Amino acid sequence: MADVSGVNRRQYLQTAGVAATAGLIAGCSGSTGGDGTKTYGTLATSVTDMPGDIADFESCVVTIAGIWVKPAESGTESAEETPETATEDGTDADGRRYIEFEEPQEADLVQLQGANTQLLDETEVETGDYRYLQLDVTGVEGTLDDGSETTVDTPGNAPLKFNAAFEIREEETTRFIADFTPVKRGPNGYIIQPVATGTKVLYGEEEYTAEDATMTETATEDASATTATEDGETSTGTADATTPSR
Repeated sequence: MADVSGVNRRQYLQTAGVAATAGLIAGCSGSTGGDGTKTYGTLATSVTDMPGDIADFESCVVTIAGIWVKPAESGTESAEETPETATEDGTDADGRRYIEFEEPQEADLVQLQGANTQLLDETEVETGDYRYLQLDVTGVEGTLDDGSETTVDTPGNAPLKFNAAFEIREEETTRFIADFTPVKRGPNGYIIQPVATGTKVLYGEEEYTAEDATMTETATEDASATTATEDGETSTGTADATTPSR
């Protein structure tokens, strides 16, 4: 999948507005200080890779342009998401907020096995509770061990959804580590899947360890991703992950 960005995605981001491009989130789930001003914390988004079929690859470079986050107190889920539903503050009809990175980030999953992670972005986000995070994957370039190229897609060419609730705390860093891996799909190449058991949310000085990175052989069977059909209908499967006690 050289590039999954298209006309609809460009329209969505244009409609989303300047607030999303700046990477700031304002919304109903946020908190305010004693004087009524909004409070903010830092969201650090990182990626890692559990050893699914990554052993087949010499390199598997994923390009990520930004993230969506879902405030806990925003609107209900909708099965249909179109560019027309985005508002001027970067919020769509489902209440998701888009944070576009200053520059698209590339991550080679071959280099991110075990306890290895890569920081994609740190941005200031309004404090509050959030339901999930989605990665805006715009391209994947896969090279196999024999030097040949292979097709690597996301399910339905849709964002990768990680259904791990998290909290943004005032003047504190929340680290969201999204784990995903390529999985072979017969003779037609590979598909990227989020991994529930490897996706972690850490707060403050908590560190991602080798123990966190230890996976079972059945981990990929527990992970699924958002899929989309040609008529715009979506069927949402998620990678569920637990968060550490607060």
